[in-house]
Amino acid sequence: MAETDLSDERGLTEEQKLFRESISDWGERNLPLERVIEMNREGHPFPEDIIQGLADLGVIMGPVPEEHGGMGLSWKDQSIIEEQIGYIDPSIATAAGFMAVETGWGFTINRYCNEEIREKYIKPAIRGEKFVGIATTEPKGGSDVAGFESTAEKDGDEWVLNGEKTFISGVEECQKIGGGYWVNVRTGPKIDEAPHKNMTAFFVPIDTDGLEPQEPYDDAGRGSLSTSGFVMNDVRVPEKYMLGEQGKGFYYTMEGFDNARIMIGASAVGVTRRILEEAADYIKERETFGRPLAKYEAIQFPFVERYTEMEASKLMVRKTAEMQDVRYDETGWGEKTGDPKTYKPTEIAKWISMIKYKVPHLAKDTADDAMHWLGAAGYSSEYVFETAWRGVMSYCVGAEGGANIQKIVIGRETLGKDYVPYK
Repeated sequence: MAETDLSDERGLTEEQKLFRESISDWGERNLPLERVIEMNREGHPFPEDIIQGLADLGVIMGPVPEEHGGMGLSWKDQSIIEEQIGYIDPSIATAAGFMAVETGWGFTINRYCNEEIREKYIKPAIRGEKFVGIATTEPKGGSDVAGFESTAEKDGDEWVLNGEKTFISGVEECQKIGGGYWVNVRTGPKIDEAPHKNMTAFFVPIDTDGLEPQEPYDDAGRGSLSTSGFVMNDVRVPEKYMLGEQGKGFYYTMEGFDNARIMIGASAVGVTRRILEEAADYIKERETFGRPLAKYEAIQFPFVERYTEMEASKLMVRKTAEMQDVRYDETGWGEKTGDPKTYKPTEIAKWISMIKYKVPHLAKDTADDAMHWLGAAGYSSEYVFETAWRGVMSYCVGAEGGANIQKIVIGRETLGKDYVPYK
C-alpha cells in the first residue's frame, strides 16, 4: 500500500470502519499490487482464493437479507466496502468487477427468484461457490436494453429461448464453478411505440442444454476477469425460473443496473484514491532541477483538482446509496430517523447515472494524469497507473451502460421527457 494516506473515516460508523479495516488487512495479505498487475498480464486465470476470501469476509451480495444467506447490509455499507475493494484492486477486475456484478445483479435476482434458484445458486454464490451475473447486451445493441432480439416461446411448463448475448462478464469463471445469468428475452411481439413491453427476465443456468458459451474476448484491460458471450439454441428453461412477472423484465432490469452502477461508482472512487496515493508517493520523492515534482504547479494543481473531484464523487456515491436504502426500506427508514422520505425510481436513476457517467471517467482521467506526472515511469506496467487506466476504461465505454446513455437519463430527468433524443 502507498505511504500517502488520503482516506477519511469521519462520518463512518464503527461497524463500517471495521469492515474497511478487515478488507484492507485481507487485501495486503492476499491481493498486493504486484499480484493485481501479474494477474492482469496473464490473461484471466481464475483466482479462486480471492473469490473465496471475499466470500469469507461476507461482502459478496452483502445487502441480501440474512434469511437468504446475506448479511443484510445497507447499500451505504456495501458502497464503503466496494470503495475499499476498488482501492485494493485498481484493475477493477477480479475483486471490484466480480463484486459489482455479483452484488448488484445477485441481489436483484434474489428479489425476484423462487426458492429453488435461491438455494441452488444465490446462497452458493454468496459463499463463493458459484457465479451469478447479467447477460443483456446483444450483437446489435447494448445500452438500448429494449432493442434486443432474443425471444422465448412457451411450450408446456417450459420456455424455449433463442438468441445471442455478448460482452458478458465472468462466463469462463461461471463455466468452471457453476452458476447462471439474468437473461432478457421477448415473450411477445415487439411494439414499436413501446419496445420495452413484452420483455421478460429468466435465470438461465450456464450448463443448460443448448447454451453455447463463446471463447473469451481479448479485452484491453480487466485481464483477470473473463469477458465472453453465449448463443442460445432452443434453450429450455422451466417457467418457475422466470424472474418476477412476465412482461415486466425491463423494469426489473433497470433496477439491477441501478444496483450495479452504485457498486461501480464506489469501486471507481477507490481506484482514484489508490492512483492519487501512489502518484503522491512518487512526485514527493522524485526530483527534477533540484526540486520535488510535487512543487511544480503543473503537477500539484491537477493533483489537487483530481483529489477534490474524488471527494465530491465519494459524497455523491454515498448519498445515492442512502437513497437506495430508502427505496428498499422506506418504512424502516422513517421509523429509524423520524423523517420518512420517498424517492421515485427515476429520481434515483438520475443520481445513479451521474455516478456512472462521472466516477469511472474520473478514475480514468486521474490515471492518465498520473502517467504524465511520472513521465516514462508512468508508462511502465510495474506501476499501477496503466493497469488502472485500462481496467476502468471498460466502465467508461460501456460496461453496465455507456456514458452517453447516462447523459440521456440525466437530461431526461432535468430538462424533461419532451427533450429526450429517442422520441
